Amino acid sequence: MKLVALAFLGAATALFLATTLWQSAGAPGWVGYVKAAAEAGMVGALADWFAVTALFRRPLGLPIPHTAIIPTKKDVLGDSLGEFVGANFLSEGVVRERLRRIGVSARLGAWLREPDNAERVTSELATVVRGAVTVLRDEDVQAVVEQAVVSRVMAVPWGPPLGKLLERVFADGSHHKLVDVMCDRGYDWVKENYDQVMSVVSNRAPSWSPKFFDSLVADKVYGEVLSFAWAVKTDVNHPMRLALDKFLGEFAADLQHDPKVMARAEEVKHQVLEHPEVKTVIGSAWSSAKKMLLDAAEDPSSELRTRVRAGLTTLGDRLATDEATRTKADTWVEGAAAYLVLNYRDEITTLITDTVQRWDAEETSRKIELQVGRDLQFIRINGTVVGALAGLLIYTIAQLIA
Repeated sequence: MKLVALAFLGAATALFLATTLWQSAGAPGWVGYVKAAAEAGMVGALADWFAVTALFRRPLGLPIPHTAIIPTKKDVLGDSLGEFVGANFLSEGVVRERLRRIGVSARLGAWLREPDNAERVTSELATVVRGAVTVLRDEDVQAVVEQAVVSRVMAVPWGPPLGKLLERVFADGSHHKLVDVMCDRGYDWVKENYDQVMSVVSNRAPSWSPKFFDSLVADKVYGEVLSFAWAVKTDVNHPMRLALDKFLGEFAADLQHDPKVMARAEEVKHQVLEHPEVKTVIGSAWSSAKKMLLDAAEDPSSELRTRVRAGLTTLGDRLATDEATRTKADTWVEGAAAYLVLNYRDEITTLITDTVQRWDAEETSRKIELQVGRDLQFIRINGTVVGALAGLLIYTIAQLIA
């Protein structure tokens, strides 16, 4: 394009020289019109060549003021570009209006309701999960999980919440089934351990007591214990059961109000949480969760991916058909975008200005010239043509006046 523009200048110059020589040899009058047009075309071509060249470099290498504008004003242009983008593209009103016109939720809903698209999103999410889980170091995650769980549990007293829970359980009578099981097991144990009961009673007898007498006493004791266990097992209103209910109710109240019982509960809490086996269980929770996540992410037919895929399809249907859901989603998207623009607009525009500042001045000028230089050469061509026409018009008016 530079050669084309130069050819126009060369043609105007050649025409000017030819008409000048012709006039000196006695040319007809119309040659003057051609000479004036060629002369003005030369001036226009040279003026526009200077203007275009001055954008990127100093014409003929001369230190003319206000030339080589892009290399010398690169940083200023970058700042101006950043301000322009921030004011005209990253304003809250522009962003909200653009998002409202696009209809993000409607488009997203129509896209997500397609099974293939929902599967695609699910696959991408599975890839993200696999990548995140793989990158995380097991020991780091285990330390965080252990610290988070232990610190949170340590910070909360066990007594009052446990007491409230037990109080509700006892008030509903839900513990009676557990008591039934304990009574059944107690009766069964006594029934099946006759020798042990006899041995305990016999060993407690005085040394001077006759053996047959000890056996009679032990047998009597065993019979009473067995009768007592049977009565407790079969009678839901047995005094033993009532005493147990009373004890449990008082224990639930003490956990909430008795400082000694509450302090004892805290001691038990610390003993439990500081036990090595408990720490091992907490630490291994991440390993189990990691394996489950990786297996679920790898298997397209897993319950996790099936539920995610179904959830995405359902979300797409709601966004596409439910106006209230669509309006709520659009409002949320607009609010989020407006928040980002209002709070991070300067950081976004700084990306432009900092990037421009890091560019080499000469290289920047060269890149811009390669991108827009072709169009700029048309300025030189138009300058030659427009200049020639203007010169012809001026010369014609001068001839008419004369």
